[in-house]
Amino acid sequence: MAKVELYTTQWCGYCARARALLAKKGVAFVDIDVDADSAKREEMIQRSGGGLTVPQIFIDDEHIGGSDELAALDQAGGLDRKLGIAP
Repeated sequence: MAKVELYTTQWCGYCARARALLAKKGVAFVDIDVDADSAKREEMIQRSGGGLTVPQIFIDDEHIGGSDELAALDQAGGLDRKLGIAP
């Protein structure tokens, strides 16, 4: 299974939406709270190429984008493949 990382905040609705989609797929993920650690926010910005909003989502170290991009990838049929989920 793929390594999934989400840079998030606890109060973010888009973060909750991304978590829910991954949970529905049965995927474990690392949830990195950028409110709790300013160094993690800086790490998120660097890794994402300047992304300032949450969530910023990575699958196997590939930057996917935010919640909308994750949902679009799922709707296009590419998310399961990236996650290593058999069709």
